[in-house]
Amino acid sequence: MPDITFDILKHFGVLSEEKGGWKKELNLVSWNGRNPKFDIRDWAPDHEKMGKGITLSREEAETLKEMLAAALEENPA
Repeated sequence: MPDITFDILKHFGVLSEEKGGWKKELNLVSWNGRNPKFDIRDWAPDHEKMGKGITLSREEAETLKEMLAAALEENPA
């Protein structure tokens, strides 16, 4: 399996934190030297290990933002 490289270009924030120190974060990440994407995934405290996650282009992030706004408006629990 080829090595995967990443560069966290901007850290936006932590969505949640587990007991072991792993954090679900929103970051702007360049994977394998490609154009950066918005990235949501779990990270070990030192960012040496990561869990499965999702990457979004700017267009996808904007669409998700609109969908979340509508969903939260419809379900204001």
